[in-house]
Amino acid sequence: MTDAVLQHTLWQDAEPVQRPMPAATSAATARRNWIAVACAQHARRGCATPGAGYMQVCHGKAAPLQRIRPGDRVAYYAPTVTMGGKDRLQAFVSIGIVQPGAPYAFDMGGGFVPSRRDVAYVPAREAAIAPLLDEFEFVDDRQRWGSKFRFGLFAVSDHDMRLIAQAMEADTALLHWA
Repeated sequence: MTDAVLQHTLWQDAEPVQRPMPAATSAATARRNWIAVACAQHARRGCATPGAGYMQVCHGKAAPLQRIRPGDRVAYYAPTVTMGGKDRLQAFVSIGIVQPGAPYAFDMGGGFVPSRRDVAYVPAREAAIAPLLDEFEFVDDRQRWGSKFRFGLFAVSDHDMRLIAQAMEADTALLHWA
């Protein structure tokens, strides 16, 4: 893994889109944090266009996306650069806020119609996971730290999401933290 790969920045010259949060995600409603898993190539595609971000998980299944609510935070972890590749990356590649609306089907062509949710990604740098492993609350066993990632989507604490956001140099105000 090279430093150049981890220095990839989302939209270097773009200003993040500020969208109003719906009443259902006010401070009175608990905001959850999620780690989604995809190869970097796919995760980067979801955040490539400012203001038009989306997420897909578990090979396009709708059920996991239905657990996520507008206002929740999501960070994408990429074990590899390409799907099924041996080009190990092991880094967080994007982070953002889930937008209003239910999961929806999107025809990608060739008969593949995955489910998606809209996400407002914030500018961030890719960050390797290795330096964070000893600080994560979700890591129960350092020898088997990757076991939770096999599910494709899992919830994490505010503490863990803040660690990810700080490592990615993301603006915590844009992620709705004071």
